[in-house]
Amino acid sequence: MFKQLIALSVMSLQTLPQRIGASSVIVIGIAGVVAVLVSVLAMAAGFRHTLADSGRADRVIILRGGSDAELNSNVTRDDVVVISNAPGLAKDSAGKALLSSELVTVVNVPKMDTGTDANVTLRGVGTKLLEVRPELTLVSGRMFRPAVRELIAGAGAVKQFRGLEPGSVLHLRNADWTVTGVFTSRGDVHESELLADVDTVGSSIERNGYSSAIGLLASAADFTRFKDALSSDPQLKVDVQREPDYYAAQSRDLTKIINVVGNTVALIMAIGAMFGALNSMYSAVAARGLEIATLRAIGFGAAPVLLSVMIEALVLSLLGGILGAMLAWAFFNGHSVSTLGGGFAQVVFRLTVTHTLIFTGIIWACIIGLTGGFFPALRAARLPVADALRAA
Repeated sequence: MFKQLIALSVMSLQTLPQRIGASSVIVIGIAGVVAVLVSVLAMAAGFRHTLADSGRADRVIILRGGSDAELNSNVTRDDVVVISNAPGLAKDSAGKALLSSELVTVVNVPKMDTGTDANVTLRGVGTKLLEVRPELTLVSGRMFRPAVRELIAGAGAVKQFRGLEPGSVLHLRNADWTVTGVFTSRGDVHESELLADVDTVGSSIERNGYSSAIGLLASAADFTRFKDALSSDPQLKVDVQREPDYYAAQSRDLTKIINVVGNTVALIMAIGAMFGALNSMYSAVAARGLEIATLRAIGFGAAPVLLSVMIEALVLSLLGGILGAMLAWAFFNGHSVSTLGGGFAQVVFRLTVTHTLIFTGIIWACIIGLTGGFFPALRAARLPVADALRAA
C-alpha cells in the first residue's frame, strides 16, 4: 500500500502542469484567504506590541482611585508631593524622586491621507521626563522650553498627521503651538503623542491638577513596597500599576475585536476557497477518470487512490498558504496605520507579521485544502472501474 501511495502521489504531482488552470484556482483562492487572515491579525499583533509592550517593569503609573485611564483621572498637586516621598522611587543626583507629573488631553490634528481631523494625545510632562523615560530620544530639532507653547512630536504621529515637522505651527485649544522637535521611544505608544510642558498644557485647558504621575522605581522589586506605602496612606486615594500592566489593559478590548473580525472574515473567505477547492478537485478527478480506473484495474487499491488525491490537495493548499503569507509579509509588515486607542485618541502602530501568524496562516491553508479535497478523493476511491472504463 505504501509503495502504491508513493507511485500514485508522484504521478499525480507530475501531471499538475497539465491541469494548471484548475490547480491555480486552488492556489490563488487559498493564497487570498491566508493573505487577508495574516494581514488582519498582523494589525492586532502590531497594536498589542505598541500598547501591551510599552513601558518598563520598574516604572509605575499612578492614577486616581477607580480610574481606568489617564484621560478620566485626576491627581492633585498635593497628591504628587506625597507620592514623591514614598519609599521605592529612584532618586537623581540631588536626591529628588524620579517622578513626572503628567497631564493628558486630546487635540485635533488633520490626518496625512484624508486631511480630516483626528484625536491626538497632547501630553504635558514634568521636568524629570528624560530621566523617567530614558528611552525617549530626539531625532530632529530640539526639546520644548518650559512656560512656552512649544511641543515635540512622536515619530509615529509625524507619519500619520499633518503639520508636525519641526518649525511647524499648530493651532490647538485656541492657541498656536510651535513644533520644535521629533522623538522616538522604541516604537511604543508615546510615539503617537505630542509632548509639551505640563504647566503650559494645564494653563491652556484651565486645569490645575494632573492626570497621572509616572515614577521610576529603584528596582522592579520595589513595586510592592511602593504600592503598599501609597495604598496605606490615608491622605491618598490612588491606584498604582506597573506601566506594562496598564498598557496591556488598555489594548485588551481592541485586540479582541480585531482578532474576532479577522477570524470571521477569514472564515467566510475560507468557506469560499473550500468550495473552490472542491470544484477544482472534482474536475481533476473527473479528468483523470480513465487513468484512475486503469490503475484500479491493474491492482491499485482504493486507499492509495484516496490518499494520493488528498496529498495533491494538501500540496496545492500548502503552496497557496506560503504564497499568501509571503504577500502579507511583503505588503503589510511594518506598514504604519492608526486607530482609536483606549483613551479616545489615535494610536499609531506598525502591522507586525510574526512567524506565529505565518504558521497560523499555513495551518489554515492546509485545513482548507484537506477539507476541500476529501470528498473528491472519496469519489475517486469509490469510482466503479467498469463504469469509468465504459465512460472513457
